[in-house]
Amino acid sequence: MKVLIVEDDQFHGAYLQDALVEALPEVTEIIQSSDGEAGEEEARRGGIEAIVMDLQMDRRNGIEAARAIWSERPQARILFWSNYADEAYLRGIAQIVPEDSAYGYILKTASRERLKLALRAVLIEGQIMLDREIHRLQKSGASPRTRIDESEFAVLVDLALGLQDKLIAERRGMSLRTVQNRLLSLYEKLGVVSELDEQLALNKRVRALNRALFTRTINIEILDAAQRDLEKWLAERR
Repeated sequence: MKVLIVEDDQFHGAYLQDALVEALPEVTEIIQSSDGEAGEEEARRGGIEAIVMDLQMDRRNGIEAARAIWSERPQARILFWSNYADEAYLRGIAQIVPEDSAYGYILKTASRERLKLALRAVLIEGQIMLDREIHRLQKSGASPRTRIDESEFAVLVDLALGLQDKLIAERRGMSLRTVQNRLLSLYEKLGVVSELDEQLALNKRVRALNRALFTRTINIEILDAAQRDLEKWLAERR
């Protein structure tokens, strides 16, 4: 069994390799790539179906690399690992994972034993496994009053990319009124409509972006991927 490690930090890469050797005696070869773009090429060249993927990397992040790999090999089993339990990462993964595919998400702060358990569960047994901290984040955002749904998140991403309401409506297939209602809901859920905001007449769109970044509802990797999607959509629109 071949396993691909996609990790741009040499120390973390070596740590992962040692954990793989300890946890998975089935592994016959471990291949390492230093960024998402190289990882895509290696997965394609070697027909690899077991992958450990960092999320924050230069050239191409883990979300984008996984999307490319899954588009060609939907049966691939991918364990993501990251320093952050970002809601944005969870949404990004949920949007790209093929139906019935095995995947996991574990933090780099997890114990070695926890990592080894996740490696076996996802790469060998084909399970879906999320770290305890990820479950905590999901639980904390479970209230309908504060949880941002998928249509609101789409509007938030477009807002962060600088799109005005009419273009967001066109891109997302919504009416202008629907977009404006989603924005009002976002302002409330992100805590933008405070008395201080009203007194100072602060720009609500900028404040919403600020709060979304601060709360890690969106992050740079997600915006980077969204920018490429936007450029593709604009090219098709012309």
